[in-house]
Amino acid sequence: MDFSDRQQEPGKKFLGIGLVVAFHAVLVYALANGLGTKLVEIVQKPLETKIVEEVKPPPPPPDTPPPPPPKLLAPPPPFIPPPEVQVQPQVQPQNTISATTSQKPENPTFTKTAPPAPPAAATTSTGPVSVAPVIDFNVGGCKPEYPRASLRNEETGITTLAVLIGADGTVADVKIEKSSGFRGLDNAVRSQLLSGACKNKPGTVDGKPQQSWAKVQYVWKLD
Repeated sequence: MDFSDRQQEPGKKFLGIGLVVAFHAVLVYALANGLGTKLVEIVQKPLETKIVEEVKPPPPPPDTPPPPPPKLLAPPPPFIPPPEVQVQPQVQPQNTISATTSQKPENPTFTKTAPPAPPAAATTSTGPVSVAPVIDFNVGGCKPEYPRASLRNEETGITTLAVLIGADGTVADVKIEKSSGFRGLDNAVRSQLLSGACKNKPGTVDGKPQQSWAKVQYVWKLD
């Protein structure tokens, strides 16, 4: 479709030109009368700002204290009845008359007390009477010699022994119950008792010599 042949409407063209001319005329008039300067002043004028504080609500009224409790009246004191006092009637003592006589009673009677029984004789046991044997190291043949090695080392102590003594007083057996701390000292006294040279008093049962054990101690000390 060819639009070049279409004729432009002259009325619309003149109307647009007239509007442009009128706008420029109004603009020139405004500049001539100082409206532009006032507009610039209005734009350049500083803006004032105000801060509006929020109005706080009034504080609530203070809590009113509760009324005090009513005063209670003190209870009356308890009633305590007075104790009953029983009054015992006083008994008037009667006048008694005691009569005495100087005559002796006829046929007086006497009670005889039996004599105390004699104490029972103490019962004694009739078992056998034993006497322990006695070992005396001062008797010849019983005292052991101090070992030379123990003398050099200055060894001392106490040897506890259990010795079996026969009816004839000879030593039948020797046991070491507690050592002196040195084997040389213990063996010396044991060997001397078993040598047969030591004889002591034997133990007896009802006066008769009997073989029995005896517990002895030998003290080793440096003179």
